[in-house]
Amino acid sequence: MIREIANEKELENSARVIADSFRTVAVEFNLTKDNCPTHPSLITPEQLTEMKRKGLKLFGLFEGDAQVGFAALEKKKYKVYNLEKLAVLPEHRHKGYGGKLIEFAEGYVKNAEGEKLSIGIINEHRVLKKWYEAKGFKETSAVKFEHLPFTVCFMEKTLG
Repeated sequence: MIREIANEKELENSARVIADSFRTVAVEFNLTKDNCPTHPSLITPEQLTEMKRKGLKLFGLFEGDAQVGFAALEKKKYKVYNLEKLAVLPEHRHKGYGGKLIEFAEGYVKNAEGEKLSIGIINEHRVLKKWYEAKGFKETSAVKFEHLPFTVCFMEKTLG
């Protein structure tokens, strides 16, 4: 079940789910507080609260009562939404939950009369990039930012 994150306790749980989920990426790409202080593996409940305050929609994926996944949506420009912090706990991966979060996001965006879903990922994360491509996302650009130890791949999916 996927539903909007509604209260402080759920924000705390969501921060834990995001941090635990992205920790595998942080280890794989040697991302630390020093070289990548904004990486989702370091997210706090306060940062999620600020995201919500800025108008992002925060959603949790639940298996029974336990939250095992997360995704956020931000309206960026006319009919374009960013999918942020898509996360599934490592022990719950390969069950189709990431795909369910994407399907949910697509439905939400379509209901809001949006036409595109965009993401930014680590370009060097080949497995993740192929996964998004299999879900219909196409690379639009790759940018090397000075403050990040990796290249960011921007991808989008046009919703039919």
